[in-house]
Amino acid sequence: MIEKGVLQIAFISKTTGQIKPSATIALSTRTAELKKNGKDIISLGAGEPDFDTPDHIKQAAIKAIEEGQTKYTVVDGTYELKQAICAKFKRDNNLDFLPENITVSNGGKQIIFNALMATLDQGDEVIIPAPYWVSYPDMVTLCGGSPIIAETSEDTNFKLTPEKLESLITPRTKWLFLNSPSNPSGCAYSYDEIKSLAKILLKYPNVWVLSDDIYEHIIFDDFKFTTIADAEPELKGRVLTMNGVSKAYAMTGWRIGYAGAPKILIDAMRKIQSQSTSNPCSISQAAATSALKGDQKFLKTRAESFKKRRDYVVQKLNEIEDISCLNPEGGFYVFPNCSGILGKKTQSGQIIKNDLELCEYLLEDAGICLVYGQAFGLKGYFRISYASSMGSLIMACEKIKKSIDKLEF
Repeated sequence: MIEKGVLQIAFISKTTGQIKPSATIALSTRTAELKKNGKDIISLGAGEPDFDTPDHIKQAAIKAIEEGQTKYTVVDGTYELKQAICAKFKRDNNLDFLPENITVSNGGKQIIFNALMATLDQGDEVIIPAPYWVSYPDMVTLCGGSPIIAETSEDTNFKLTPEKLESLITPRTKWLFLNSPSNPSGCAYSYDEIKSLAKILLKYPNVWVLSDDIYEHIIFDDFKFTTIADAEPELKGRVLTMNGVSKAYAMTGWRIGYAGAPKILIDAMRKIQSQSTSNPCSISQAAATSALKGDQKFLKTRAESFKKRRDYVVQKLNEIEDISCLNPEGGFYVFPNCSGILGKKTQSGQIIKNDLELCEYLLEDAGICLVYGQAFGLKGYFRISYASSMGSLIMACEKIKKSIDKLEF
């Protein structure tokens, strides 16, 4: 007789058993539980701006509701939104797309998932530089592919080198993921760095590039953002340039991601979406249209605010013994090195053996929620999101220092 629990386990697919829950979502859930139980927690784990969605975008959504724009739309986005996306790509990235080259989904994550579902066969390989956004490898696995992790280091500012890229390309390589500015490191590739990677890719015509540009507008210190399809036009025929309104426009809950690519890929992605979620929310699409067509000046102002926070957090982290932190070019994350702390003991005698245990210690002792480096594919680090108020960051840095100062060998 088969026990009920065994039967239930057998019912779950092998593929599902191979993937992990999102570490960032799990931490957010854990933080919410602790707060619910009365514990004072400062959460620096989620990648969500603390700014509100701008008023003109909210008003566009209200107007859409009042005008009855509450029905199904075209599966992968309204024509008006696609036109706005085409104009954005031309304005910001020097990329010429027609509406037929554009797809709109329920957030950037669905863009990536649709692309992988539409293109991967069992065993196809996807090169993913580490540290990486937590969902990349598991989405590849879920779609039948094999994630090939390209580990980077502080010596290259966590950037993939041309030599490393070429060493990992095989006849089964289908995609390279390129996220700039990066989550979790905040590193951003310069024009010359993009060109050097493109030079390698030109030698391998079967390798496509997923350019994740979601943090495009959050850059600092006069850094000039470059996307690979613009830096090397010869690659445009095999690049999926993806973006969204979540980060720059503080619209995480509106769930709108979009991408531009050759029509053959867009058509295949539309087919996938037609049999899964169908169209994104009609109201959110109206809001996103307003975001992309409206005044863009506030983007620079918000980036300047993020820069002040970055400068403060990097300085304070580097003042903590056995912590070192690079100065990122963009995004709203830092990825400090904590390897010097590992092996130290807490006051209760517990040895901090890895970055996960350090983050658990800081959550319990300091009431600070961070994300451990292993979740991003690189041990000995942790991620701080400084998309929070300066007051919270000041308090958090003080508490982190106080808790780490208690540790000793």
